[in-house]
Amino acid sequence: MTHSSASQDIPPYPAPKRVVSLIASSTEIICALGCGDRLVGRSHECDFPPEVTALPKLTRARLDTAASSGEIDRAVRDILTDALAVYDIEAEALRELRPDLIVTQDLCEVCAVSLSDVEAAVCDWIGTGTDLVSLKPSRLDHVWSDIRRVAESLGEPLRGEALIDHLQGRLRKLEERLSARKRPTVGCIEWLDPIMDAGNWMPEIVAAAGGRDILSKPGEHSGYLDWAQLQAADPQVLIMLPCGFDLERTRQEMATLDADPRWQALSAVQRGEVYVTDGNQFFNRPGPRLVESAELLAEILHPQIIEPKHKASAWARYMG
Repeated sequence: MTHSSASQDIPPYPAPKRVVSLIASSTEIICALGCGDRLVGRSHECDFPPEVTALPKLTRARLDTAASSGEIDRAVRDILTDALAVYDIEAEALRELRPDLIVTQDLCEVCAVSLSDVEAAVCDWIGTGTDLVSLKPSRLDHVWSDIRRVAESLGEPLRGEALIDHLQGRLRKLEERLSARKRPTVGCIEWLDPIMDAGNWMPEIVAAAGGRDILSKPGEHSGYLDWAQLQAADPQVLIMLPCGFDLERTRQEMATLDADPRWQALSAVQRGEVYVTDGNQFFNRPGPRLVESAELLAEILHPQIIEPKHKASAWARYMG
């Protein structure tokens, strides 16, 4: 097995033809590079672009993803306390696909199958002809580096540079349009019960969208948020983007917060500046669509400047 990390060289040619992606963001990167036809397998969470859903699913969650936010959090804690994996890998199905490139991640063992899970699943059969690339982005520049690494692993370095240039150009254009606007203070919430802030790349996304994140710093992992911290920060705008939840699921899960008087006392809640979003499709995935996520957030923060193309489909004002 050839294992690629941030400090190791990209494997040599020939370019891989049979690729398995075990994280949604890498699936989106591969397809954005024009290499979606090389995919032969995916994780259960890979669903964009829509055509990838026809591929075999090679992972499954050990918990009930239809449970409430609080129940999911407790289940994850119990699993991790018992030193178990949150996700299972269909090891035999993966082996039968004979991939020559597997892309996974080692940023968060709660969000997707981890690098150690993949290594354990394939250690008894993987050969030297298969490359294992693991991504660990916590900032936007890491996302660009991951795009570059995946492109080089696919034997398409020029496509990688072209995609990075295109995405960075869109972000620059957005920032230029909003440069003279007043920046509201923003709090991004990645989990609702208990409350967690949205860290990693999100403060940079907020900045690109013309806001100022006052709950997190770039590159810091998302973490549990104390009510006292949230009350002290009291952001002007609250963006709800729970990991793995679509717009309607996010809206449904807000009932727990609505019943809490501490929530009702926040300025953004009282002023009607709370927004629910499709975090699963946008903000949670460190891939090409983070740029679209910034554009989406700019629609919320600066509707006088940015046309609301995603309103109703990916975000909505929440009025309780």
